Amino acid sequence: MQYKQIADAETHEGKALRLRGWIHRTRHSNKLGFIVLRDSSGIIQCVINSDHPKFREAVSLGIESAISLSGKVKKDERAPGGYELAVEEFETIHRAEVFPITKDQSDEFLLDIRHLTVRSQKVTNALKVRSTVFEAIHEYFRKLGYFEVQSPIITPTAGESGSDQFNVKYFDEEAYLAQTWQLYAEAVVLALEKIYCIAPSFRAEKSRTTRHLTEYWHAEVETAWQDLEGLIALAEGLIVHIIKTVIRERKRELEFFEINVKKLQEIKAPFKRITYDEALMILKKRGVETAWGKDLRTLEEREILDEFGNKPVFVTHFPKQIKAFYMPRDPEKPETARCFDLLAPGVGEIIGASERDLDIDEMKKSLTAAGEKVETYDWYFDTRRYGSVPHAGFGLGVERVVQWLTGLEHIRDTIAFPRTLNRFRP
Repeated sequence: MQYKQIADAETHEGKALRLRGWIHRTRHSNKLGFIVLRDSSGIIQCVINSDHPKFREAVSLGIESAISLSGKVKKDERAPGGYELAVEEFETIHRAEVFPITKDQSDEFLLDIRHLTVRSQKVTNALKVRSTVFEAIHEYFRKLGYFEVQSPIITPTAGESGSDQFNVKYFDEEAYLAQTWQLYAEAVVLALEKIYCIAPSFRAEKSRTTRHLTEYWHAEVETAWQDLEGLIALAEGLIVHIIKTVIRERKRELEFFEINVKKLQEIKAPFKRITYDEALMILKKRGVETAWGKDLRTLEEREILDEFGNKPVFVTHFPKQIKAFYMPRDPEKPETARCFDLLAPGVGEIIGASERDLDIDEMKKSLTAAGEKVETYDWYFDTRRYGSVPHAGFGLGVERVVQWLTGLEHIRDTIAFPRTLNRFRP
């Protein structure tokens, strides 16, 4: 009999099934032993009778011991996973030592032993949703004819803000860990026209919020001949495709997180769009005073989302003074940039986007005002000197999307080994 996965139990009711995995939890009486087995597909309760020759061996095993067993499957709504396996054959693969994770342990301790915590149902199910989000992103862009392009992780210049970058020693010179692929993407887009990537980005933000990581995965796109309206439509399509894919392929995991799937299904394009100025008017109406020129914090983003029934909202035309040097001014309102953030319920900003400035002198002014060394960007300005065309792009934080779709309280549970302000181990 070939090994199957626990998820196959629902198609084997009344039939024999051979499984292998790890003990999730166990209990026993004098007559019966109950082993909740886990594998990558889920959990199932396995019952072994006291007259079984391996009963004592089975009930003596601790959590995370690896076992192999077989038996008949029966449906049981009371059992974890909804099915139960009556054990006929049993084999110990590995007897685990006493597992250090018990109930009511601190978050910090669980992060200290993250290499073991990743086996929890919460993290395992989040990682499954995460994998499907990656799948959906690749599928969406490839079907639209985009080429996947990789860019350097070690860079000579900052992509966003000098204060938020990680410095690294590159032999006898100073370099930085990439904050974004964008500057390189703007070079390649003039060759391939439609490009995207999913890669790690690094931000040295001293933030302790539930939605920040210092190392996160960035899905970025750059398109030639693109304007802000086309970019908004591209972002809408991506989010809708991710939602549909996750609902189709990760129903079991969404149920684990008690997600209202019907509410997710109601999210359709076009999303609500407001300008930064309109956002400030909404906030004022809701009793939140925000000065013009200040970026929107989590508090303000939540108020805006609540105003629109907790569905995704585009906020466009932020003040130029708080945006990156490559975001162009809007000719009709020069104090604002042709850009947008996409806000998602429970998380806030999940996408930052803009058209790209084609004016070298304007970008040099912005870089000088930010204290950057303009000469280090000279290679980038070549993209404006030779064959420059209108283009635009955005970056999506994959972990924030996973956090939104799973309803997880903290972003650190959306990635196997989170990197935060105070943690880069294990």
